[in-house]
Amino acid sequence: MKATKRKSPRAPLTFLIVGAGGRGFVYADLAKKIPGKAKVVAVAEPRDFHREKMAREHGIAPELVFRTWQEAAAAGRVADCVAICTQDADHEACVKAFAPLGYHILLEKPMAPTAAACRRIVAEVRRHGNVFAVCHVLRYTAYSRIVKKLVDSGRIGDIVTVEHLEPVGYWHQAHSFVRGNWRNEKESSFMLLAKACHDVDWLSFVIGRPCRRVSSFGSLSFFKRKNQPAGAADRCLDCRLSRKCPWSAKEFYFKRLADPKQHGWPLDVVDPTFTRKNLAKALREGPYGRCVFACDNDVVDHQVVNFEYEGGVTASFTMTAFAPMGGRRTRIFGTKGTIETDDSSTIRICDFLTGKTETIDTNASGSSMAGGHGGGDNGIMDAFCTAILENRPGLIVSGVDDTIESHLTVFAAERSRRSGRTVSLR
Repeated sequence: MKATKRKSPRAPLTFLIVGAGGRGFVYADLAKKIPGKAKVVAVAEPRDFHREKMAREHGIAPELVFRTWQEAAAAGRVADCVAICTQDADHEACVKAFAPLGYHILLEKPMAPTAAACRRIVAEVRRHGNVFAVCHVLRYTAYSRIVKKLVDSGRIGDIVTVEHLEPVGYWHQAHSFVRGNWRNEKESSFMLLAKACHDVDWLSFVIGRPCRRVSSFGSLSFFKRKNQPAGAADRCLDCRLSRKCPWSAKEFYFKRLADPKQHGWPLDVVDPTFTRKNLAKALREGPYGRCVFACDNDVVDHQVVNFEYEGGVTASFTMTAFAPMGGRRTRIFGTKGTIETDDSSTIRICDFLTGKTETIDTNASGSSMAGGHGGGDNGIMDAFCTAILENRPGLIVSGVDDTIESHLTVFAAERSRRSGRTVSLR
């Protein structure tokens, strides 16, 4: 396979979307919303409905509509950029196919299910000099930029320790990590990598120091066959307990179907047509209609991680299914003050010298919570496109060096959880 000589692109940047699932549609839709910077011109997706919908909504020419990413790679470079939004296990092969062709690469997180595969991805993009960003979108929110600026300014002195919470959300856990695509490690990856590599990366971003040691504890404690209530059925449509069960697929998905404002994620994963007939069929025959106590899930439903960073800075992270779904909550303790955040939007800074507390509402600007992941989806797409068009690589704050650092920390934490030992990274 010969690499295509890369020319300096002009606006709008053209995109090939590889994987027209939820994340693929997010980046494709954002391409429309960033005026004059980006345009989707090609798609690769094996599922007919999703592939045809992407082609229709973005006016993609028939010759640039591919069933597989392999077909798209065989066609050569058909766009300036590729957004790789396939399942995690396919990321490495996709990068190895598209990097030599000269594509600029936007890669959905996590990079890959193993540390070795992550390192190979890094080596590949370094070899070919691609502009490369991993979708650690939390780095790109207005909220995160403000927190980072406060920390770096010395406003609270030197960081001593950090507490960070990721409330996965009870229904999100049931949808994605008990019934859904990320329920089983062999089919996807372990929970900390699939869901919380965002959070480990965010801690690395804010603290700004390499991690030295980690310890972790957690397990799958609740979503097991032994906890299935007496008289419950293995399919929610057949269960006489569904109206009293907070985990009922029947109650959850049909309530969302009845409200047109909720005809997006996660309902579209189960039934993209939004009809009662098709939803009933999906719940009857597919994975999303199963009792949460009768699935083939094996990922943890709660986990804690302790970190020691260079210079003795410590942090603790908690991820739990057993909470309402919401924004992250963080407390940063410094030598001159503290920063506390609520729902990834409100920031409170306490000054030890004056005893006063300042509150910053990051929603006030109208930007922090605009769009998915608190505006992070918009933020990374805009930063990626601008970095290429204006030759400003510094706008990408989730490139190869930062990403491999936080991913290796995630893998070390999981080794600790499994072994019961503290794991050193250096």
